[in-house]
Amino acid sequence: MKFPVFISEVSSNHDCDLNRCYEFIDTSARIGCGAVKFQLFKVDELFAPEILENSEEHRNRKQWELPESFIPKLSIRCKNADIAFSCTPFYLDAVDILAPYVDFFKIASYELLWDDLLHASASTGKPVVLSTGMANMDEIAHAVTVLRKAGCSDLTLLHCVSGYPTPPEQANLSAIDTLRNAFGCDIGWSDHTVEEGVVARAVHKYGASMIEFHLDLDEKGAEYSGGHCWLPEPAENLIKNVRIGLTADGNGIKESAAAELPDRDWRADPKDGLRPLTNLRKSFIGRD
Repeated sequence: MKFPVFISEVSSNHDCDLNRCYEFIDTSARIGCGAVKFQLFKVDELFAPEILENSEEHRNRKQWELPESFIPKLSIRCKNADIAFSCTPFYLDAVDILAPYVDFFKIASYELLWDDLLHASASTGKPVVLSTGMANMDEIAHAVTVLRKAGCSDLTLLHCVSGYPTPPEQANLSAIDTLRNAFGCDIGWSDHTVEEGVVARAVHKYGASMIEFHLDLDEKGAEYSGGHCWLPEPAENLIKNVRIGLTADGNGIKESAAAELPDRDWRADPKDGLRPLTNLRKSFIGRD
């Protein structure tokens, strides 16, 4: 099985600090991620006026906005760190801003219904990754049709449960097979459980080709308190353990492994039930 691409989602944990963004990129590369993803949104273009008028909580999210001026700098930093750069556009102009710099577009679950954004992203010719949280199969099929008609030839769907955090028993990982059979493209898992066992099963049992997870550096990010963010050390262990697991399948032939060959002759001899086999007893020299 091919090793999945791990994507660290910075989300709103960057604190509008360019150096902190750089630290996310460098840390993601160090722990084994293949890509790092940011979000480009403007609160005034994310929520309807009625919501902003009546919700201070939503108005306050303006402080989470990533400055557009960061985008070229983040792209350069990613190239220097040898890690792919992605960003989620949340308004139409963001697609044009990002297109020269991102290696692929990521469309969030909440924007899956927005045909114009799907069309604009696919029309750039860049690969597209689409999260499918909250969506049913008809809605996903429509989004896939829009993307493909707009020219998307490199599409990955992420099975996702948009609960922050997601209880593991609600992960419904078997839907990965459902999506793969229905749409014939790469399928991954966007994790909000922060459970290594869930991610490992998505890879080992269901063949997820991409794993996205929210990352925070130090428990100080704006979203860390939500309970859906990984920290660097557990994330690094996750990636290492998934990689180790994928080396364990072997060729399926039941035969002695290299690690056990020295012990073959130390088995009980069928003649007397004593160890080792008689041929070794004759030549054995102790190590007193």
